[in-house]
Amino acid sequence: MTRANDDSDAFRFGLEAEFMLVDADTFRPLWHHDLTFAELNETLESIRLGELPTLDGLDLEPPHRKLMPFAVEGYHVPDPDMSPIDLLPKGIEIRTPVCRSIAECLACFGTLHDRLQGPLIERGYRTVSLSHHPIEFTFEGPQNKRRYDFWQWAMEVMVTYGPDINVSLPRALNDRVDVKDLHAKVNYYGPAMAALSLASPLYRGGLWTIRGQVGKSIRTYRRSVIAPAIEVHPHEGGRLEFKLFEATNRLADYDAFFLLWLSVLLDEELAGRARHQTRIYDLGAVGRFGLDAESVRERATELCSRAPATLDRYGFDPSPLEAFSQRVATGRLPADEITDLFRQTESLADVLRPRAGLVDDRRNPGGNGAVRRVRRKDVVENQ
Repeated sequence: MTRANDDSDAFRFGLEAEFMLVDADTFRPLWHHDLTFAELNETLESIRLGELPTLDGLDLEPPHRKLMPFAVEGYHVPDPDMSPIDLLPKGIEIRTPVCRSIAECLACFGTLHDRLQGPLIERGYRTVSLSHHPIEFTFEGPQNKRRYDFWQWAMEVMVTYGPDINVSLPRALNDRVDVKDLHAKVNYYGPAMAALSLASPLYRGGLWTIRGQVGKSIRTYRRSVIAPAIEVHPHEGGRLEFKLFEATNRLADYDAFFLLWLSVLLDEELAGRARHQTRIYDLGAVGRFGLDAESVRERATELCSRAPATLDRYGFDPSPLEAFSQRVATGRLPADEITDLFRQTESLADVLRPRAGLVDDRRNPGGNGAVRRVRRKDVVENQ
């Protein structure tokens, strides 16, 4: 996702969200053994795109042939020159165009999600929001990246799913971003941000257990070592991409994801900094213990307590973060809801079924996260 060329003096937002596919009737989890790129791509190409924003900022990635806000996600099969000639599907991704507000972005995302469901159901599939495949756990494929670490990452993420939260800052703010310092900042606060979203305690058909205890997130635990926390795209209008949140089917969570990432980007008084090695260690602990990992609750408390003033100063409504403050206070995460339901039913289908829709549980869908009417000069004065 790139950034449009005419928005350098405004905030811009984009969302990329991966979905696992299941059998529409039985909710049996599907993977590349059950799916083909050709069939899924044909389905995506058939979806009507009328009345949607222009596809600003979206890139065409082979072997896809048509630029669209959907993509088949999976493992690229290379030719001898490392060019992709086929793809082994793990699921589907929705990619919004570049949007002018969080509210616009989530409205577009909801429309795209709705339009995707009908064509998929006709093929016998449904999308489910889950961060790790509940049955499959390992993948090996031919080397498809020249760099060894990129190849290892490509194989590892064949069993994981999640959103990428994209924010572009106004030019005056973007010019002040110190990339090295931003990485150190995210190394410190990123594990706490991830902890608030944990939602993948299922593994190999049951609950993920490590050293006798059910963990909160096998996805975060596995990705901690090799996957980046953020990606900075200076040649795409300064797009700043946060990658640690877990999959959700709740628009209120996406709203909070954007606001939490914005608050980290905008709050220059957040003092915590850490090295990459510390982030890796902390994410492993977060995957096991959630907010009970060492010092993570304190970091989450700092973020949630400081965010409202920062967001309000730039004209954003911070109220969607109240649910995250509640998670900090109680320690109860989406992973706990999944664990409890699985223990009650002992059925993957019963756990996956309620995660198949997109729930709009926001209190103010038209306003949460939207930029309120703040005069441009007021924003500049407060910078």
